[in-house]
Amino acid sequence: MVEAGMAQKVIGLIGGLSWESSAEYYRIINEAVRARLGGLHSARLLMWSFDFAEIEALQASGRWGEATALMIDAARRLERGGADFVLIGSNTMHRMAADVQAAIGIPLLHIADPTAERIRAAGVTRVGLLGTAFTMEQDFYKGRLASAHGLDVLVPDETDRADVHRIIYEELVQGLVEPGSRAIYRDVMARLVERGAEAIILGCTEIMLLVRPEDSAVPLYDTTTIHAEAAVERALGSV
Repeated sequence: MVEAGMAQKVIGLIGGLSWESSAEYYRIINEAVRARLGGLHSARLLMWSFDFAEIEALQASGRWGEATALMIDAARRLERGGADFVLIGSNTMHRMAADVQAAIGIPLLHIADPTAERIRAAGVTRVGLLGTAFTMEQDFYKGRLASAHGLDVLVPDETDRADVHRIIYEELVQGLVEPGSRAIYRDVMARLVERGAEAIILGCTEIMLLVRPEDSAVPLYDTTTIHAEAAVERALGSV
């Protein structure tokens, strides 16, 4: 039992982006380790958790260089602490994933890759993407899904993007789950399906707090759960 636990790699999680989703990462990772190893096993995990108000202020003002420096510092702290690989517990903050990876000597497990691999394994090629405005509108995320994984990515129209973004920042990252907002997301997803989306990526780690499979006519791919489960697979390997 001890030998199996000691064989686990140490997961390094950059969290607080927001803590609402970081708590879900922690839960999912530990539940998956216990399901795999049984008994009293839990994950070997380090977390560096930001004060999200500081990060949101940098996002809102477009100060991405400062945000990148903070993310690199967090990853280096986890590396020095003994992490074997790193996760960024946020889709939006993968905007600087390449810079973070270049600054550390351990792997960064990119959130888009296991998500895209599951989608392709299901035979899906055209997906709708929900997330922050940064994730939906900039190319760092959509571009990786398209160029590295061959997915055709649809995003909501401008009005729907504004609603999706507003609900994330005004409600979900503050722990507010409103039925009216679930209805808005349901309608946004239905419009993506009408445009040909065969599945929907929940491309913000807080959206899983609001949306459930029954809210969509097509399969949902929750990046929080997929990323956390992929981390466990890497941590346990052949354990």
